[in-house]
Amino acid sequence: MKISNETKVGILTISALTLLILGFNFLKGKDILKKRKKIYASFNDLGSLSKSNEVKINGYVIGSVYSLDVKDKNMSGIVATINLTEDVNIPRDSKAMISSPLVGSSYIVIEKGTDTVFLKPGDTLKTRVDVGILDDVKAQLTPTLTKVRSTLDSLNTIFSSINGLINSDAKSNLQQTLANLNRASSALAGLMDNQTGPLAKTLNNATAITQSLKENTDDITATIGNAKKASEKLAALELKPTIDSLNAMISTMKAVVAKMSSKDGTLGALINDKTLYNKLNDAILSAEILMDDLRTNPKRYVNLSIFGKKDKNGPITSPAKKDTIPGGGN
Repeated sequence: MKISNETKVGILTISALTLLILGFNFLKGKDILKKRKKIYASFNDLGSLSKSNEVKINGYVIGSVYSLDVKDKNMSGIVATINLTEDVNIPRDSKAMISSPLVGSSYIVIEKGTDTVFLKPGDTLKTRVDVGILDDVKAQLTPTLTKVRSTLDSLNTIFSSINGLINSDAKSNLQQTLANLNRASSALAGLMDNQTGPLAKTLNNATAITQSLKENTDDITATIGNAKKASEKLAALELKPTIDSLNAMISTMKAVVAKMSSKDGTLGALINDKTLYNKLNDAILSAEILMDDLRTNPKRYVNLSIFGKKDKNGPITSPAKKDTIPGGGN
């Protein structure tokens, strides 16, 4: 039997469509060639959940969302049909919730319960509302935003009161203060100018000094070396003989002073003996009387005819009173 070209094209088209449907369902997590268990979960709000989204337990994918159907005309709930691709035991008291991550698609999370009785195909899971990250952040920020608004209102009231208290003079003073601050800022900018500012000049001078020190490092090192050598030579001087000589000289001077103070020596006797002092005083007095008498009565001591007759006056017994040195001027 001969098969026409039209029949061949039809068979090929049907085969291609069949493969296309099977592949599409396979990519969606459906395997129409294998019988799957189906369970259900009813939600009040699906959020961004859609068909073919994953169903996980402990982070592991056990199935996918097969379909989404309204519960009734009043939209009292939306029933999600879950197609289980893994043969797992789900406790009867387990709960399903929709998780909406910041990145990626939403999925159904099944929190396992502790019941020893497991769900059968066609049973319905209990559900609960999952508080997402954005909802949690919103719940925490709401009280803070309320406080911020209250604070801003209080600040607005305070500034209004301050504005009412400030008179024209105060405003003028405030403007003057701001002008002074502006001038001070300009002066500070001039001070810190990179080219002509005093601070820049000072830094340039410091840089020049540093450069000069760097260039004269060898001279400074030589000077320090010379000072070190001089210190070593001074430390090497024999100071002990000099100190010993000084000690010997001091001992000799002490001995001389001791002899001068002793009555056994001539100088000590002269210093300490009152009798010798009195005799010396009398001798000096007698010598002074003799000199005065010699000057007053020279004929008594020199008998020459040129002086005439011999002086009959007796010798003087005490020094004459004198205002000046004899033989000297006034």
